[in-house]
Amino acid sequence: MRIIPISYPINMDDLDLIVGEQVVAIGDFDGVHLGHQEVIGRALRTAKKLGLKASIMTFHPHPRAVMGQDKYTDLITPMSKKMKMFESLGVNHTYIVTFDASLMRLSPEHFVDQVLDRLGVESVICGFDFTFGFQGKGTPDSLCELSHGKFSVEVVRPFHMDGEKVSSTLIRESLQQGDIETVTRLLGRPYSISGIVVDGEKRGRTLGFPTANIQLDESYVIPTNGVYAIKASVKGETYKGVMNIGVKPTFTTGELKPSFEAHLFDFSEQIYGEHMNVELIAFLRPERKFSSLDDLVAQIKLDVEKAKNKL
Repeated sequence: MRIIPISYPINMDDLDLIVGEQVVAIGDFDGVHLGHQEVIGRALRTAKKLGLKASIMTFHPHPRAVMGQDKYTDLITPMSKKMKMFESLGVNHTYIVTFDASLMRLSPEHFVDQVLDRLGVESVICGFDFTFGFQGKGTPDSLCELSHGKFSVEVVRPFHMDGEKVSSTLIRESLQQGDIETVTRLLGRPYSISGIVVDGEKRGRTLGFPTANIQLDESYVIPTNGVYAIKASVKGETYKGVMNIGVKPTFTTGELKPSFEAHLFDFSEQIYGEHMNVELIAFLRPERKFSSLDDLVAQIKLDVEKAKNKL
């Protein structure tokens, strides 16, 4: 998949922008959940039908973060993971559009004329709730009007599952409630975070449960503090285990920023400096403070057994 970064105003002398006639799925696609996959899948099918390339147009940073909603600086799928997912779905090209003040101030009319039309799109696929242009005044209906017949517009209806509309907002809320089952269902896959294994305080080793301390490599939406059953991939292999996300209240470190410590079953390798991807399979319990180390060890043993049953 070819990744094409662009910013406004578009410089058409840049040969990397020349793709030719194409079908474009447009949206932020944070999460690449089942609803997003429906939009992207429609673009892929339309492109195949027309004999054209299938592209995606997405935005970075998240538009809501630029508009002052700080929680959107943390993402369900940071850009590197989003690109891997797009590629796995069969997309030919992805435009990463820099969302800044100049683009934010662009009217819906100018967005169509100076962005979409200049890229030579044949068809645009978007979700029912897609908005664009200054103050989000552009809608799928106005996109149809503003195209003036230069390109077609297909609007994908909301994707429902078990009576609920699949949305990034619902996934964020479910993560913050520890409802991993709902998150997995809405994403169509387990939620994952990744980072580099760094040197920690090595308390787990003294307790008989050595852990890999992970420093996240991007800004993720962090699930609620607690213990999770996980599957972790490192050095090309996948292992089952448990992970604690939280501030380790038993040790009263005063640290408010959560840590991510994974204990992998039947694993004893040295992996400092290695990249690890962790899939959250099930929420086992909230993080809590224990009155003694013996109580903590006893609970960890229960967590391990419960995780093995889940996995």
